[in-house]
This record gives sequence, C-alpha cells and structure tokens, in this order.
Amino acid sequence: MLIGFGQLIVGLVALFLGGDYLVRGATRIALLARVSTTVVGLTVVAMGTSLPELAVSVGAAARGATGLAYGNIVGSTIFNVGMILGVAALVAPIAVRRQTIRIEYPFMLTVACLVLLLCRDRWIDRLEGVFLIAVLLLFTTYIVWLARREVVQDDASAIERDVQRAAHLKAGAGRAWSRNALLVAIGMAGLVLGADQVVRGAVSLAEIWRVDERIVGLTVVAMGTSLPELATSVVAARRREPEIALANVIGSNLFNLLGVLGATALVYPVPILAQAATVDNWVMVAFCAAMFPLMWLGRRVGRWDGLILLVGFAAYVTYLMLTLGA
Repeated sequence: MLIGFGQLIVGLVALFLGGDYLVRGATRIALLARVSTTVVGLTVVAMGTSLPELAVSVGAAARGATGLAYGNIVGSTIFNVGMILGVAALVAPIAVRRQTIRIEYPFMLTVACLVLLLCRDRWIDRLEGVFLIAVLLLFTTYIVWLARREVVQDDASAIERDVQRAAHLKAGAGRAWSRNALLVAIGMAGLVLGADQVVRGAVSLAEIWRVDERIVGLTVVAMGTSLPELATSVVAARRREPEIALANVIGSNLFNLLGVLGATALVYPVPILAQAATVDNWVMVAFCAAMFPLMWLGRRVGRWDGLILLVGFAAYVTYLMLTLGA
C-alpha cells in the first residue's frame, strides 16, 4: 500500500510541475512567434491546467485501465463545478458576464448532455473520439475569433501585461527560444512520468482496497489532477478577479469532455461501466445544469451558491464511499 501511495504522490507532483513548465514554455514560445496574447491566454494557458487529466487518462487507456481513465474525466468535471467553483465563490462572489450565459455555459451543458448520449451504448469508439476533438477545435476557433473581434481595451491591456510579465523576454530572442523549448521538453517529460506513476499507484491501490478503478478515478485521481485548476481559481478569487475562476471551470470542463475523452478514445476505445452510465454521468450533467440558476439569479455566483455546490459535492463523495463495498 505504501508503494502505491508513494507512486501516486510522486506522480501528482510530477504532473503539477510538468504542466506548469509546459504552459510557461509554450506561452513564451507563442509570444516569441508573435502570436496574439489574447490567443495565448484563451488556448495555451486555459487548456494547460487540464494537461494532467489528459496525461493520466490517455496513459490509463494505453494500459487498459479504461475505468480509471473515464472516471478521471467525469470526476474532474464534477470536482471542477462542485469543489473548485464552490471554493472560489466562498472566497469572493463571482460576477457572470453576458457572453458566458449566452455562449460558453450553454455549450458546456450541451457537451455534457452529448457525452451522456454517446455513452448510451456503453462505448466511446475512435470515430466518436475524432468527433469530440473536432468539436473542441471548432469551438476554440470560434471563441478565439470572437475574443479577437470583441475584446475590450481594458481586457486586452490586462492580458498583455500579465503575459508579458510571465514571458521574461529580456534575455534576447535566441536564448529565449532555446530556454523555453527546454521548458516544454521538461514539462512533457514530467507529464509522461507523472501519468505513468499515477496510473501505477491508482491501479495498485484499487487492487489492494478491492474497489473498482472507477471509484479511484472519480475520487483520488480526479481530485489530484484537478489541483492546477483549484490553485488557479483560488488565486484568481483572492486577487479580486473571480470571473477568471468561472472561465477556468467552464474551459477545463470543455477540454476534459471533448479533448481528454476524445484523445483517450483515439488511443483505446473506452467501454463505459454500468455505474458510470447510470449514476456518474447523470451526476455530472446535474452539476453542470445546477450552474445555470446560480449564475442567472443576480448574474453572479455568490457565497451561498458556493456553499450549495460544496454540500452537493460532499454528498456525492459520501455516496461513493458508502458504495465502496457494493
């Protein structure tokens, strides 16, 4: 058991550091290539916090641990809404922009319902994986186009300031290219190593505890791989920029359900366990749907709303714990 815990902890640390290095290096390379800072902020940085989920789920699928892979995807989505958005709202009420209600949130809820429908035959095959990735690419392209067309000057200035501060481009272009390429390489190596250790540790613990890989994926692994999103959202709320927390939750959920699930299905078609199709998927859709009245009333997610989300998440985790021996 100690070996399993050790592998899990080492893997999660490697995932966290690897994801951080990869995002930093990729962001700076994008700036050196003179890519718009708005595009960088909406793509590289937003998706970067979901890289641990991608590495773990694809790695688990490659090893045949598809229950763990799918559990991680669904569990991370539930954790993002119940825990991360709940904690962020407790730290500071979150104002909701009109575009979030009109475009981004409805699309996220639609994608959650789409995944629910795709799982009706208890299988996500490679063709469906291609479809999910294509949908993600199309939506990302549209959001980037919309942002570049409609972003207000204050937002553009803030993004420019933050990214330039992170880029540290004072050392000269040549050194910057090589240094940031090294960061990307180290980050990718960290993700691969971390994913391998997390999968090994999770499978080992599942065998020792005699529980389904699904349960481990929904709880320990999902919470661990979602630490970057949690850290990002809490820091944003403390810096009086709580709207970033909501954007992070919605963006991460879209990347999980479209990008991570799509890539996982491409590596290894994913069979869906009965419990996942009848319970977990419906809980995921319910959490996503619960965001609408919370955001619509007063156009913000307040502290009481955050408490409701946390209570709902605690109730679901309690249910999982009670069914361990079932």
